[in-house]
Amino acid sequence: MTANGVFQLALALGMLLACVRPLGWSMARVYSRPAMQGERRLFRLLGIDSTAEMTWQRYAGAVLAFGFVSVLAVYAIQRLQAVLPLNPEAQPAVSPDSSFNTAVSFATNTNWQGYGGESTMSYLTQMTALTVQNFLSAAAGMAVLVALIRGFARRNVDTIGNFWVDLVRGTVYVLVPLSLVFALALVWQGVPQTVSAYHDVALVEPTADGDGKPVTTQRIAVGPVASQVAIKQLGTNGGGFFNTNSAHPLENPTPLSNLLQLAAILLIPAALCWTFGEMVGDRRQGWAILAAMFVIFLPLLGLTVWAEHQPNPALTALGVNQTAGNMEGKETRFGVPNSALWAVATTAASNGSVNSMHDSYTPLGGLAPLWLMQLGEVVFGGVGSGLYGMLVFAIVAVFLAGLMVGRTPEYLGKKIGAFEIKMASLVVLLPCAMVLIGTALGVSAEDGKKGVLNAGPHGFSEVLYAYSSAANNNGSAFAGLSANTPFYNGTLGLAMLVGRFGVMIPVLAIAGSLARKKHTPPGPGTLPTHTPLFVFLLVSVVVVVGALSFLPTLALGPVAEHLMTGSN
Repeated sequence: MTANGVFQLALALGMLLACVRPLGWSMARVYSRPAMQGERRLFRLLGIDSTAEMTWQRYAGAVLAFGFVSVLAVYAIQRLQAVLPLNPEAQPAVSPDSSFNTAVSFATNTNWQGYGGESTMSYLTQMTALTVQNFLSAAAGMAVLVALIRGFARRNVDTIGNFWVDLVRGTVYVLVPLSLVFALALVWQGVPQTVSAYHDVALVEPTADGDGKPVTTQRIAVGPVASQVAIKQLGTNGGGFFNTNSAHPLENPTPLSNLLQLAAILLIPAALCWTFGEMVGDRRQGWAILAAMFVIFLPLLGLTVWAEHQPNPALTALGVNQTAGNMEGKETRFGVPNSALWAVATTAASNGSVNSMHDSYTPLGGLAPLWLMQLGEVVFGGVGSGLYGMLVFAIVAVFLAGLMVGRTPEYLGKKIGAFEIKMASLVVLLPCAMVLIGTALGVSAEDGKKGVLNAGPHGFSEVLYAYSSAANNNGSAFAGLSANTPFYNGTLGLAMLVGRFGVMIPVLAIAGSLARKKHTPPGPGTLPTHTPLFVFLLVSVVVVVGALSFLPTLALGPVAEHLMTGSN
């Protein structure tokens, strides 16, 4: 890799680290301070009693009710978009199965897209259904995280906060201001923000179609793009306005827009680590979690960058010059370093947006993004969801450490008992089960096999990637799979629901259980959870669980493809 490539990677990660402390501190204040007068008026207008806190059961009920209403609203808008306004291209109603899949996808912060945005969705659908859910699903994930943090910080109480208050605060004080500034920056860089109709422009070089008829113009899709791109990155949503997502020149037009979007993908998940340390009263705990994330992230980034700098054997056989590395499916304006960093960042952060096509990566280059999702989206992960997933792994890590020394495990002054471990097991195992069961159905059922466009290990990897993405609420894809069918729309939608709400509920149960416990002062046998030793233990637990769960499937997919490619 060139010095310029190293500089670009270092610049993006350096910008991220520089923002962790100020943003993390700000979010801790947002969720910790009492309601201000204007805020209380807003809550009264919305019918929310900001002083009434919830048990974990009521908090979970509010989360489920909100998710159910969100799915219904997004589904209805898609089905009715043909008769609704702001549809200059006269887009017809979306099919029932695609509407269900998309509604679930955006309500669960997955943003899996089995359709082309500019050729399927009206402006109203893009703005009032999809973009709104980008804000609300992200705020819901942050609310559940804050509830878990309160479980660690509180003592001898039954409540963990108010979901509606946390939802409003995350939206109004964090996501909206950041998105407004970011959207203006994107408009400055050339991203459209308009509700005018698509534009017909003259071709610089007229051509002919397949029938030999002259083609002199091209229809350029535009729309309210910048506002959606801003929150899709900041909220780790990832759903693109255009079919090619952030590889599209109107969604990501310049090197600066690419850098800003890259930093935005990881910004809030990284800063929430500082928020965690601030709210539990020990910033070292937040740094330890962030360090564990980077310890996993950086080697997988290195693997992807190295793998994509290797020539593609298929292109070598055709005599293609590959001094720049494997450029299939990549934008020349971004090159290998920025494409590889984006691929690893978007799958680490449960974002799912792409500026290159992961299906065209080398087998080992595609393995790293695939495995990052299979680790449970805890390496940064989605806003809120990534950190609460990593905290569950921290609970498992201290439990294992307690077994080693024959002592009751403790984390942040709270004793970890059987109930917490049972709930943590559900958090870890449910997404794994959905990935493996879904992949088995995809490669065995006739309707599943019809969508696989590539034979052999790569076709298997495409199905495995799809269910890994859905069950872990990522949303990216190996694009060689024809997934916009009733079979995949239904099964992937189910995987998304379980991967989101099947994880949130046990996390909130852990929060409620911890909040009721008293604080136990650390003793001589307490494992310090801010040291390099604990970081190593936490990383080991995450990696070992991921390896034990998915090594056989990885061996059948990308590893087998790599060995077959090497033998050729």
